[in-house]
Amino acid sequence: MPEPNELLQAARERTPSRRTPGEQMSRAELADAVCTWLWETTETKYELDGHYVAKLERGAVRWPGAAYRAGLRHVLNVEDDSELGFVPPGGFGTAEPEPGLSSVVDLEDELVEAGDESIAQLTLAEESNVGDLTAGQLLADLLRITENYLRAPTRPLYVRTRAIRDRAFRLLSGRQPPSRTRELYAVGGWALTLLAWISVDLGRPDIAENHTRTAWACGEAADRDELRAWVRAAQHRAAFWQNDFGRAASYAEDGLRYATGSSLLYLASVFAVDLARSGRHAEAREALAIAKRTTVRPDVPEMGGPFLCTPERAEGLWSDAHLAVGEAHLTLQHADRAIALFEASPHLVRNFGSERMTRLQQAKAHLQIGDLDAADEAVAVVLTTPVEYRVRPLIHLINEVAALTRLSRHANDPKARHLHDAIRVFTRHPAIRVAAGN
Repeated sequence: MPEPNELLQAARERTPSRRTPGEQMSRAELADAVCTWLWETTETKYELDGHYVAKLERGAVRWPGAAYRAGLRHVLNVEDDSELGFVPPGGFGTAEPEPGLSSVVDLEDELVEAGDESIAQLTLAEESNVGDLTAGQLLADLLRITENYLRAPTRPLYVRTRAIRDRAFRLLSGRQPPSRTRELYAVGGWALTLLAWISVDLGRPDIAENHTRTAWACGEAADRDELRAWVRAAQHRAAFWQNDFGRAASYAEDGLRYATGSSLLYLASVFAVDLARSGRHAEAREALAIAKRTTVRPDVPEMGGPFLCTPERAEGLWSDAHLAVGEAHLTLQHADRAIALFEASPHLVRNFGSERMTRLQQAKAHLQIGDLDAADEAVAVVLTTPVEYRVRPLIHLINEVAALTRLSRHANDPKARHLHDAIRVFTRHPAIRVAAGN
């Protein structure tokens, strides 16, 4: 007899009904709200109903599929699967996938194909001068995707972004006024930049570069400085995660010429990180000082999600730069402030991806100064990351934490061995399996 999932039932019962004032949300209403959010977010139809919610509350299924978990977290306003009583395989209960391919696993062929397609559009992006009357709606669709990136299952968001890119380029082959042409190039450029961002997260920064080449041509055709700035940010990121810190710094520095919104804060901050990782410590400290004085204009429209640099995200980047120049105590100051700001952010706009990376910087600094308990506490939060959000940069950084646990000062410490082993279990389940040899 399965044990009832009292946490899920309690979360539903404390959520007010959207249909009947003064009542709690019913199972059927919860199912409808989850399906509605998933459709609005991914344009994928799901078949969750009240009977399945009842099955979850009975404990018959303890690990529903990724899309259902994301939707339930959103509607019930919780941050973590464990708050809803969900236990991953290896715990107890039965894992059951929902209809629709919500996982990012096995996207390798699609990643390569999409990168090739983006390169094929380069000539059109450089030569066409036609536009699109529906650019506003396409841009609104992209805004919804960026806001839900790393909150909803990645696969349908990736497929939807790719479809927006393709629609933009199909419409560019028509005959529209020049002003619409620029709008449509902007849509195509943002879609390509998001595809590049996702490609890096899924372990293929080389493919990301295919997207960014055409994205840059779109930014030029659209004459949008903020798009140019975020394309440079995506190019920095692709180079950075190939350990080409010098090239990453060049992209970040050039992007600063165009930045007007929060891209200015992001690029100034990552430029300092790139310099620090390149061993140019004096220049990195100067760049850090500039980044910390940078202010963001509130009147510049932002795309949101990965294309928004909040103060807490910047603090996390500064912690990375300080760690790279050997200043662990300053790393902790900035990381601690960043985490406090992340935790104070409203759930619907909280950047969990950047927060996880900052917690790992926190852990690395604690290990460098010998505080194993604090390092374990920082990593413990990251270890709860659902499998579908274990992107490659996160896996890379947590492996750096694992490597620090093997330093001579920690070699014989049981706490260090325990932390190392916990990380190894975590990294056996990254978000995507990259084919051997790629």
